Amino acid sequence: MPVKHAIWKVGSKPMPLSTSTLPNEQQLEDMILAAPEILSSEWMLIGRQEQTGQGGRIDLLAIAPDASLVLIELKRNRTPREIVAQALDYASWVDQLTTEKIAQIYQRFSGGGNLGAAFRKHFGAELDEETLNDSHQIILVAAELDDSTERIINYLNARDIAINVLFFQVFQHGPDQLLSRVWLIDPGETQANVATTTRRTRESEPWNGEYYVSFGGNRNWSEARKYGFISAGGGNWFSQTLNMLSIGDRVWVNIPGTGYVGVGRVSETVQSVNDFKLKTKEGERLALDVLTSANRLRVNAADPEKAEYFVGVEWLDTLPENEAVKEIGLFGNQNTVCQPTTPSWRHTVERLKTFFKNWDGPSSSTSPTRADSIL
Repeated sequence: MPVKHAIWKVGSKPMPLSTSTLPNEQQLEDMILAAPEILSSEWMLIGRQEQTGQGGRIDLLAIAPDASLVLIELKRNRTPREIVAQALDYASWVDQLTTEKIAQIYQRFSGGGNLGAAFRKHFGAELDEETLNDSHQIILVAAELDDSTERIINYLNARDIAINVLFFQVFQHGPDQLLSRVWLIDPGETQANVATTTRRTRESEPWNGEYYVSFGGNRNWSEARKYGFISAGGGNWFSQTLNMLSIGDRVWVNIPGTGYVGVGRVSETVQSVNDFKLKTKEGERLALDVLTSANRLRVNAADPEKAEYFVGVEWLDTLPENEAVKEIGLFGNQNTVCQPTTPSWRHTVERLKTFFKNWDGPSSSTSPTRADSIL
């Protein structure tokens, strides 16, 4: 079904704003360059109008916090299904980009800038060259789609091809033009497809049913361990994949740069920091009233995109941060939650089971659970 959206002027007799158009794709591209959050506040633009060497030219290229790439194609007018084929062709070019070529693309885009330094400044983390461009997604920016194109995109996305459409519409409000946007598919679904994409240099195998969790940033592992939770926030990119988890799912928790610290089963699905409660000696209390990071979490608590989100976990076995399991060859990823399909993930889980003896339950007497925290 075609996506339609409208803007109404508020009043006793609401009036819809009339639609308008942009004169050309160049204006839309210039607007995105001036305000990248039109697409996403969690991507960093790194390239523009790059020749593919196959007779084509991509519109924009961006990088996500996990060092995956985002191919962005802008189409001001109605988008025929041939545009999807063109985007897939361009994606085959993106897939072959090496670290050196990506760095060169950014240098041209930024006028000589350093990709690693820019990534560090934008995301507050080091760019891992080993995971750079391990996966990518395709974003079509269009005013509308025909039914055939929409069916093709839904089909591809349902089969783990990370492709999505950001619809935009221009409205006239007096002398001003207003731009609105809406996604065809929940961006979290597309990101989940990116997160499960196999590294290009490794073979794929069926997912083993075990979830990987990254517990990064300045989050307090000792409190997560004590009260039984994992969390993520600061932007949709970080929190959306928490929605992949259901009650009973087993999660293996890694602190990036530190190592694996716990294994547990999901006991409560995702909740906002405003609603998530912890079991304490005084009974159930809001996380915002208990956690030492509460003041920091309150800053974005009213913003649905940037707020912290929590998933309750019954820990089966945990380790303090200073005893984390860190070895060469263990799987790592910046996505908060993912379903890895690489042989390295199977190896990682098998190896971790030798450290976390109670990985299949019952809960370890030395590993706090959600219930233990009240004792």
